[in-house]
Amino acid sequence: MKYSIRDYDSNDLDAIIELSLLAWDPIFNSFQQILGQKIYSILYPDWRQSQKEGVESVCRDQNKYCVIVAENESQVIGFLAYELKEEDQTGEVILLAVHPEYQNNGIGTDLNKSALKSIEAAGMNMAVVETGGDPSHAPARKSYEKAGYTGLPIVRYFKEI
Repeated sequence: MKYSIRDYDSNDLDAIIELSLLAWDPIFNSFQQILGQKIYSILYPDWRQSQKEGVESVCRDQNKYCVIVAENESQVIGFLAYELKEEDQTGEVILLAVHPEYQNNGIGTDLNKSALKSIEAAGMNMAVVETGGDPSHAPARKSYEKAGYTGLPIVRYFKEI
C-alpha cells in the first residue's frame, strides 16, 4: 500500500478525531475488562469525549506540539503528535493512532521514524513514549520497538474501594 507522511493541516482534524476514536475503542474495551466497571467508570466516565477533546487540544496547539499524518489517496489514515522539550532535550510522542482498516501495514512505525528524524534534527538527545502493557496495546508496543525504542516495564495498580 502506498501512503505518504506529511505535516498536519487544520483540515485534517475531523478525520484524525474519527480515526483515533476507532483505533482506541479496543483499548478502552480492554481497560474496562481489566479494571472492572466501577474503576473503569471512575477513570473513564466518557472516554470518547475526553479523547476527542485531548486530540483537538493537541492538534490545535501547534506552538507546543508537532503533528504529522499518514495519508493514502488524500485520506488521513494515521497520525502522530510529539512535543519537543528543550529543558531536558527530549522529544516525547504524545499520541499515535492508525485507522483500524490500515493497521499492521507499518504505518505507525513509519510515523514514529519520521518523528524521530525531526526530533533528532531539532537537536534533542532522546525520544520517549509511554504506552500500555495490556494486550490491546501490543500493536503500539510493536510499532515503538520496530522504530528502535527500548521499553522499560512499569506497572500501575488500581484497587476498587
